[in-house]
Amino acid sequence: MTKDTCKDIVVGMMRAGLEATEAIASVLKPQELSLQQFNVLRILRGQKGKMATLQDVQSQMIHKMSNTTRIIDRLIEKGLVSRNTCSENRRKIDLCITPKGLELLATLDPVIAQAEGDFVAQFEPENIQALTLLFHQNRIV
Repeated sequence: MTKDTCKDIVVGMMRAGLEATEAIASVLKPQELSLQQFNVLRILRGQKGKMATLQDVQSQMIHKMSNTTRIIDRLIEKGLVSRNTCSENRRKIDLCITPKGLELLATLDPVIAQAEGDFVAQFEPENIQALTLLFHQNRIV
């Protein structure tokens, strides 16, 4: 594989990722929700009512960053996430999505699905299948 081919692949993936990010971010903007906040809410919903630690959330985030605590603080301020301090270990903090957070996600689910569908619709069906296979083989999804 040539250097130019590698460059084209990487640049193409970065552009596609940016376009997908912008498509989802534009849907979240009216709700005053960032992509990272949305990601945290989906991670906590996936816990199905069980508490999660900050480390649990950080390990599953798409955008790994050091400001996860601030993101969660904003979600708590909005009433979308609750935080409980463990009585035996005050450094351990448990997080849970609130009913308000679940309600917001339920409202957003069809809108996000539409935005994702619109983004993917620009690709030919055989390319979608090839991308899906490639991402799964390389554990990208």
